[in-house]
Order: sequence, then structure tokens, then C-alpha cells
Amino acid sequence: MKGTKDPGRRRRGPGRVLALLMTLVAAVGLTGTTALAAPGHAGPSAAATARVLGPKGVVAAMQPSWNLGNTLDAIPDETSWGNPPATKALFDTIRAQGFRSVRLPVTWSGHQSATVPYTIDAAWLSRVRQVVDWALSDGLYVVINVHHDSWQWISSMPADHDNVLARFKATWTQVAAEFRDSPRTLLFESVNEPQFNNTTDTQGRQYLDELNTAFHTVVRRSGGTNATRLLVLPSLGSTPSQERMAPLADEIGSLNDPDLVATVHYYGWYPFSVNIAGGTRFDATSQKDMTDTFTAIHNTLIAKGIPVYMGEYGLLSYPDFNHPPRVEQGEALKYFEMLGHEARTNGVTTALWDAFNFLNRTTLQWRDPGLIDQIKSAWTTRSGTASSDRVFLAKSEAITARTLTLNPNGRTFKGVWQGGTKLAQGRDYTVSGNELTLTASALTRLAGDRAYGTDATVEARFSAGLPWKIYVTTYDTPVLSDANGTTGGLTVPARFNGDLLATMESTYADGGNAGNTGWTPYQEFDVAFAPDYPGNAITLTSDYLNALRDGAQATLTFHFWSGATVTYHVTRSGSSVTGSVA
Repeated sequence: MKGTKDPGRRRRGPGRVLALLMTLVAAVGLTGTTALAAPGHAGPSAAATARVLGPKGVVAAMQPSWNLGNTLDAIPDETSWGNPPATKALFDTIRAQGFRSVRLPVTWSGHQSATVPYTIDAAWLSRVRQVVDWALSDGLYVVINVHHDSWQWISSMPADHDNVLARFKATWTQVAAEFRDSPRTLLFESVNEPQFNNTTDTQGRQYLDELNTAFHTVVRRSGGTNATRLLVLPSLGSTPSQERMAPLADEIGSLNDPDLVATVHYYGWYPFSVNIAGGTRFDATSQKDMTDTFTAIHNTLIAKGIPVYMGEYGLLSYPDFNHPPRVEQGEALKYFEMLGHEARTNGVTTALWDAFNFLNRTTLQWRDPGLIDQIKSAWTTRSGTASSDRVFLAKSEAITARTLTLNPNGRTFKGVWQGGTKLAQGRDYTVSGNELTLTASALTRLAGDRAYGTDATVEARFSAGLPWKIYVTTYDTPVLSDANGTTGGLTVPARFNGDLLATMESTYADGGNAGNTGWTPYQEFDVAFAPDYPGNAITLTSDYLNALRDGAQATLTFHFWSGATVTYHVTRSGSSVTGSVA
């Protein structure tokens, strides 16, 4: 991942284990999917499984996987990006939560001589080994790599070819020697998200081929378990596009080594992943990007017998508990629900990128249990969803019936519940096809005294998977006030009145786009603007304000999740900024 800093199985007798393993081998050969990885199911140790299963079976047995992000890869030290040091208890937790493998990104540059012989600090190598061994001792498969070195020094290969290649070989020579006798449950990944300065894709692929080949040669010649250890090779940028995966498939074929695995990353349709260009919803465009990506992974790699380890997945800017959420929760839940389905049906093992976003490394508790529950549920089944997880009721208006479109995802709708009480069909809600309508009388009861914000929560339940939560929310159109500030930032007073900000549109009178993102009128959430709900304000950032034309009024349209819009004007005059209601 680029730049995301911000801050046990039971033992069995050998005969029983061997019989079970042979059954598992047959199952993998028949299905070619992640059948081995039903979370929470006790079975043979990972080390025993790896000795019998081929590469496809091992990668399948690694599902699901988790990343120890922003830790051993942090710059310059393990705790520099806000996480505490990794502990054995952390891996105990990950294993207990149903994960079968972990990816341990490692940045070596800050602990390595930048000149010949490119020696890695013994203390750092020892620390990496300690963390690896903790994870292995929990029965987890482990992946280690060369991580942020990819942009720190490897990217300069076009201008400094010989030195970069020599340092890359020296790095892997030392790492391979350190882990020469570690079990095959440890995998090596050559380089994270490889990129090369001032190159075309064709040139970049040539440099990457050279690095991957050098990595393969160095590790294999180091002997020991490394002679047959699974080696993980990325596409250019770890990008899952057809034009970048096809050359990777060709390279893996040319190496003529059965113990190779392909890796790519996936963070969704970019506008949705960061909330820019109006990408507020997991809509048809975002869904097509996902299905097209997994289809391409399957057809380009898996169908050719190459197992795929998706070394990172998630959303680029969600969740982030240091900032207001860019992605609306229900839309994020739909994204992760569908991603789990696509991975399962296409036979892709997935590693959740967790820089700090999901697991609180201090308490070892999930920050958002509902989100992780959806991710975990998607490992094995589909869940029904709906067009929205909110029903907005304007406080200034009489309450009327509200309709949501259900997306059963192959499940059967079973009804609506509030806690342990089932609502009455016909009186409280009606269903026509996939249209669920909550009646005015039910909503009146649920809204109670109609205080701003969420007044009640109900659940649409289905025959399998998780229920879909619906938040009955009272709001009125938000109210903004005039403001004065500088290009260092403008704080716009705001009464949100129970509503939530979705995006901001910014244009000039001539129709041009206004702001630091010139290719779209819809600016990037948390980059150009951000809501401050506790502080009753919307902040316009220095990046946005400094990009405005001097003296040209910008018209801002704030879009809220209720459907309400509020227009506002901003004008920059030198370093001064004024804001006024329309």
C-alpha cells in the first residue's frame, strides 16, 4: 500500500493427519477454490498441510489473510507510523479471529547500508525473524517482502540500474540466508507495488522481469527450504489489469518453476475508493470494475494454473478513525460483501490491508465490529443488502412511507425486525418484488420524539448471511453561515441538523471546475473539504483554497445523504478568503 501512514489447531495422530491431507489434496484438485479455508475449522497444522499440498492448495489454505501494515514497513522504524510494536498476542488474536495467514510487509532501507555490500542490520533482521516466528508458531502462513523500498530506491533503477540490481540481490541474499531453514509456510514476495521512474509500461515490465528473475535465482540458489519455497511475484504496480497481469503470466511460465504464485492488489473503483468525482456510492460502475477485475484475474492467471494471492485489498481511504469517514458505511458494507463473493467464486486468496484501520493494535479489539463481521461473513456466504442503510425523515414535514430496494444476492427475504421484535408485514412494512416499503405509521413510531440523528434501527433479515441494518434518521436541511479566513483554511459554521455530508461540487460562473482537482467539479472528501460534526463546521482546506482563481467567485454545492443540497459562495482575494450563503 502506498502512503497509508497516519498515525490454534488441534494436533492429531500422524495417520489421521495424512488421511485428512490426502482428502484435502483431492478436494483442492477438484474445486480449485479456497475450500480449505473455512474460517474457524480446526485441521492439520499449516506446516503439515504445506508439505503435501501443491501451490494451489497452499494458497487456498491461506484464505483468509491479513496484513500487519504500517509496522515493519514503517519508516524509519517499527513504531514511526503510530502503531505499537508487534507482539505474539497480536498473532494469537489474528489466528483466533479465523485468519489463516498474515502478510508482513518489511521496509529494509532504513536498516541497511546504501552502499556495497548493502548489509542489513543484524538487530533488524533478528526483529523480523522474531515477528515471523511468532506468526508461524500460531500455525499461520506468513508472507514477507521488500516493501516501501520499491519507491525509496528500487524505482530509480532506470537511472541507476547496476547499483539497484546489486542492492536488490544483496537484500534477498541476506533474507534468504536468514530464513533458509524456515518451514514452507513462510513465503517470499519479491517486491511490493513495483514502480520505475520515467518509464513506459513496456519499459517498467522489463525492469520488473529482471528483478523478479534475479529474486527467483537468488532464493533458489540459497538452498535449504528455499529450494522449493513458494515465491510470490507481482505485476507492475501490483495492478490487476489485463495488460499488466498478462506479462506476469508469461514470466511465471518462462521461469518453469511450479512453486510460483502471482500477486496483485485491489482497492476498488478509484472515485468510490477515495470519494471523488461524485463517487459516493458502490454503484453499477464500481460493481462492474470489481467483477471485471476478478474475471480478468481468473482468466489471465488462475485459468492457466497460476495461484493468486491478493496481497492487499480494501478501500484507499476507509476506514480511517482519525478523520470523518469518506465512504458511507452502508456503501462500504456492500463493497466488502461483494468482494468476498468475487474472491470466493474466482478462487482468489485475499489479504485485508490493515494499517491501523481495522484492528486496534493496543486493545486487540476491532474498531468497527459491524464492518469486520461483514468482511468475515463474506469469506463463506453472501448477505442481502439494500439500496441504502438509512431512511431520512424531514422533521419539518409529515412522515410518509419510504421505500428501499432490496438486493437479496441469492437469499430469501425473511422480514424486518427491531431488536428481538419482528415487525408486522402489511401494517409496518410491505414487500413488492424487491421493493421494501416501511409504512408511515411504523416510521412515526420508530422516529419517536424526532430528535435529529438516528432515532431507531431496524434490520432486514434474509435466509443466510448478515442482516441489513436500516437507520431511521430525522433531519432538516443543513444551514451554513458566512465566514472569513485565509488560504490556510476556512471554517464554515454549519448546523447539520441530523444530516451527513456526502460530497462537495465546486464550479466557477463560466462553468469551469474550481479547486485543487481540476478534472471534476466534485472535489475529494477530506482533501478539499471535510465535515466537523462535533464542531458544527465544514472545513475548506488550504489545498483547495490555494487552487482557486484570485478574485473569481466559486459556487459550492454541498450534497448531503438525505438528498438535500446547500449552495455556498467562496472568493479568494490574495491570501484572504470569504464565504457567504447563497
